[in-house]
Amino acid sequence: MKNEAQYGLLLLQRYLYEQTDERHPASVADILAFWRENGVQAGRKSVYADIEILQNSGIDIICVKSTQNRYFVGERLFELPELKLLADAVESSRFITVKKSERLLAKLGKLTSKAHAGELERHIYMDGTAKPENEAIYYSVDVIQTAIQAKRQISFQYYEYTPQKEKILKHDGYRYRFSPYALVWSRDYYYAVGWSEKHGKLGQFRVDRMTAVESLEEAAVLMPDFDAAEYVRKVFGMCPDDLRTVELLCDNEVMRSVVDRFGEDVQTEAVDAGHFKATVEVAPSPPFYSWVFTFCGKIRILRPADVLDEMRDMSSWLQ
Repeated sequence: MKNEAQYGLLLLQRYLYEQTDERHPASVADILAFWRENGVQAGRKSVYADIEILQNSGIDIICVKSTQNRYFVGERLFELPELKLLADAVESSRFITVKKSERLLAKLGKLTSKAHAGELERHIYMDGTAKPENEAIYYSVDVIQTAIQAKRQISFQYYEYTPQKEKILKHDGYRYRFSPYALVWSRDYYYAVGWSEKHGKLGQFRVDRMTAVESLEEAAVLMPDFDAAEYVRKVFGMCPDDLRTVELLCDNEVMRSVVDRFGEDVQTEAVDAGHFKATVEVAPSPPFYSWVFTFCGKIRILRPADVLDEMRDMSSWLQ
């Protein structure tokens, strides 16, 4: 009988977690019917006693008092709005394959009631970008994260595409040795940022293009003054060009966009009633010029002259 009582208690806990929420409370009759369906013969007093045990163990079981009391699990590890945010992030991420997305959403659904789990099917509409098919990315990320924490080097191969869209390993399968400092999420991709032995300087590699990632015993080559947030802010677009100081002439209405891009500490000064000048450090690159283009003249490059000339050359390509 003791085993049956313990079994009934576990069944009750599972039932309340899976079947109840504030909109779907369960009555004593519902619980007794569930027990009978699973081979547990017990009465109303057992329901009350087991609910009290669960409450005393820290489970937030709420009683809705009426002529027939009803019960549901109140506070959970995640609230429903939090789970919806996580579900949206999973569905919209280019980094996560369709198969992995389905598995993750199913796991998220187990953190709430079945009724609420149905609300996690969010049908997020993406911008036409495709999800990847290679699930090895997750394991690469895990190896890199572990190496970062242990301050060890990694090795890997890196691939690129031929004009025929065939994947080939760069440099005939050369194995890069790399000291990872940080993983960066930018433009729907993971990048490993750190010290590249091959290039003899800081660099970054797209994780989904890395393969056969292995952790090494050798200690990482460290840069004590490395600031991941500052690095990413300056080298947005993940291009390896040298950083330059660039002056921008901006309409007042784009101040929010400039702050969003370069941070609240961006250097600015008023030019006249309708314009301000922003002095920023960036890597002049197609992503930077594309960002400037999107403002249709409301942001213009003042200097240096070679950056302005490169911008003009790019604009001529569009004509």
